[in-house]
Amino acid sequence: MVFFPTNGVGLGHFTRLFAVAKRVREQDPDVEIVFVTTMAALHLLESEGIPSYHLPGSYMFNDMTSAEWNAITEELLATVFEIHRPSVFVFDGAFPYRGMLNAIKNRTGLTNVWLRRGAFKKGGTKIPVDSIEHFHHILRPGDSVETTVEEIDFSTPVMQLNPILLAKPEDLLSREEARLRLGLPTDATAVYLQLGAGKINDIEGQLDMAVRLLNEHENVHMVVGESIIGDRLKLKGERIRIIRDYPNSLLFNAFDFAIMAGGYNSYHEAIAFALPTLFIPNLDTGMDDQLARVKAGEEKGACMVLSNQAEGAFREALHQLLENSNRDEIRVACTAMQHENGALRSAEALIQMII
Repeated sequence: MVFFPTNGVGLGHFTRLFAVAKRVREQDPDVEIVFVTTMAALHLLESEGIPSYHLPGSYMFNDMTSAEWNAITEELLATVFEIHRPSVFVFDGAFPYRGMLNAIKNRTGLTNVWLRRGAFKKGGTKIPVDSIEHFHHILRPGDSVETTVEEIDFSTPVMQLNPILLAKPEDLLSREEARLRLGLPTDATAVYLQLGAGKINDIEGQLDMAVRLLNEHENVHMVVGESIIGDRLKLKGERIRIIRDYPNSLLFNAFDFAIMAGGYNSYHEAIAFALPTLFIPNLDTGMDDQLARVKAGEEKGACMVLSNQAEGAFREALHQLLENSNRDEIRVACTAMQHENGALRSAEALIQMII
């Protein structure tokens, strides 16, 4: 199998395919898995013994046209196909690039699969009109909102799945182990902050305000998750720790609550692991409707959403989350929304496609 996640500013597409690849390995260790990815942190794959080819995004080059980048993409994928001769090709990305479509078109013995999440913004970037027709199957990872998309106009079968998560509940460190690793006092109120990579929106201002407001409360300690593909953060403080790790969800048991952006992975991990969370959705994404995603969770009482980022609204939201009873109610609501990890069914479906 060849997996092709095309990440730009975040890790969502890569993380979903990484989760599925690990479940494929668990179910059938004899399946060869190869990644071709625009994501630069290849050590994550190396640690799992998964070979990879790196394709930098066009924005990494000076004055490279989309036609030139697509030509490189087509040639690289064609070479990978010739070397590894896969039975299954799996794409996870918002936009199906022409170079990829050319490489997979009419390739004998190759089953093409698009792992395509929903929650698209209205009026977002349109995909090429013929793109769906290049795929034999669409796998739809579950999300909090129903999405009507272009596949219904084509004959390509769509398989609906539960949300796909990388970590399993048993993978998470205990509260004691996680706090020991992070150097957090056992009696402190611990808060996790992760507002994305900061590539398309200003997270520094949001983080500064969050830290300042949390510092108004005694014995509140903060751990800031720094994106492994983002810039270094400049936050300082006696009760602040910055970690640059992956996946940070393995440490979720250390925290009393979190403040996070509304990306696919952050949202579904918070629900799955019952971490009370104040979501600050990134409204500047091209296609991902973070606001709709987290609002659906808020309606079920499984999280809080900061739509108004004025200081007064932020302070009031934090005041509510600092109350144990409010956090307990959110945990109960999260538990009611939990499902089996969609990565398991995805892996089963892909294994069945092997010729």
